[in-house]
Amino acid sequence: MVNIVKTATVIGITAYEVSVETDVANSLPGMAIVGLPDASVNEARDRVKSAIKNSGYSFPSKKVIINLAPADLKKAGTSFDLPIAVGILTEEEVMDSEKTKDYAFIGELSLDGTLRCVNGVLPLVLGLKEAGVKNVIVPEVNAKEAALNGEVNVFGAKHLTDVVNHFIETKIPPTVVDVKDYLNRVIKQDYAFDFKNVKGQQKAKKALEIAAAGGHNILMTGSPGSGKTLMAKCFPSILPPLELSEALELTKIYSICGLLPSDEPLMMKRPFRSVHHTASSYGIIGGGSNPKPGEITLANRGVLFLDEMVEFPRSVLEVLRQPLEDGEIVISRAKHSIKYPAKFMLLGAMNPCPCGFLGDKEKQCTCTDSQINRYQSRLSGPLLDRIDIQIEVPRLTSVELMSTNDAEEDSAAIRKRVVKARQMQIERYKNESILTNSELTTELIKKYCKIDEKSKELLKVAIVKYQLSGRRYDRILKLARTIADLDSSKDITQIHLMQALQYKGSSILDNTV
Repeated sequence: MVNIVKTATVIGITAYEVSVETDVANSLPGMAIVGLPDASVNEARDRVKSAIKNSGYSFPSKKVIINLAPADLKKAGTSFDLPIAVGILTEEEVMDSEKTKDYAFIGELSLDGTLRCVNGVLPLVLGLKEAGVKNVIVPEVNAKEAALNGEVNVFGAKHLTDVVNHFIETKIPPTVVDVKDYLNRVIKQDYAFDFKNVKGQQKAKKALEIAAAGGHNILMTGSPGSGKTLMAKCFPSILPPLELSEALELTKIYSICGLLPSDEPLMMKRPFRSVHHTASSYGIIGGGSNPKPGEITLANRGVLFLDEMVEFPRSVLEVLRQPLEDGEIVISRAKHSIKYPAKFMLLGAMNPCPCGFLGDKEKQCTCTDSQINRYQSRLSGPLLDRIDIQIEVPRLTSVELMSTNDAEEDSAAIRKRVVKARQMQIERYKNESILTNSELTTELIKKYCKIDEKSKELLKVAIVKYQLSGRRYDRILKLARTIADLDSSKDITQIHLMQALQYKGSSILDNTV
């Protein structure tokens, strides 16, 4: 008789139900695993055998055949150990198949039968929920993460014997998690960098506030020592808290990558990914023979910070164009394609020229025109067209630098305005499947970014004067919408539009091609 045990596998960030079919045949002792397993799944043969024996149960002295169905779906990871062991123990009548049929099993086994932590538990459980599974047994260390699904009953086991006893005499208590409690903890968190420690740079601070409020991309250009990197480090302190849907999406990604903090089952802060300029295009967008998420996916619903942006190879920067536009990245391989979310804010910082002092008030630039043009051309026009806010960050004068003014606004005050603006957007777009102004499509722009006749005339002049592209036109309207939200204005006024036009692009970069 063939016994069937339920589990799941992850491809990309989506999980699919897998049936572990077990058959014990009267043949020479051995164990075979079929159904497109990778090396880690094949190694389960030895782990499972030792775990069963060392847990006090007998392993069949016959031929054991394990089929992972559907057979055309690639299986990877160590989470198949437990369902394979359960299938064998059921065949040996240690466990009752009638009692296990309403359960799914996820977990890696150590040689002594202890259940170890596995990656991607949350997406696995969510996939099983979609398949109609109501009960799941996972390693105890993964139980809180698995319980975030909110509907499937989750039981955390320490040892293989705990799993067996659950169906015989001693029930494992279900794990319950209060998701809202985790999200509320963010409000009380302190940040290492605060805008109150940034002298001057009011224009740059305002631009970062607008970017945070609407989820816009931003590029800061300025001389060395102007405070670009410091303000970038302060940026997370003004970002709004995660919505539940965002937190769960992030948790899935970080769980699959094995980056989820061991003491916290839920991602509670927006990610801030700072990437070195030596990163490859695969490191940025993801990939590999067994594709894994890249930095743009790890920065989903958060920030991707590229310091010294022009030092990145142009080929690496250009791969950002499509994700910045679509909010996702599709990695195509011969056998399948994987789609990863990539709704991130791009935060870039760069010098205006090789020496760094072009346009500086106190120090003269020593670069030639050809050097400047070559340096700036590393950022293509199409890429700059996708960056909503482009500002110059001038170096502070000696007088400003020596100032002892302690009246700088702190991050908490800025964050209150950002959160208020975000809440307006969440309410406005509750029926549109988007959360921020930056996600507005062309059709939604027509609906939510209406302007009066005077504003239309102003925009017409700007289009001609600055030769604005259609994409730039849309992004200016979205930016104006965010500025209006920060102003608690229902309508976009001419003043909001004029402010948005100020961020159309730095004069230093006007000649960029």
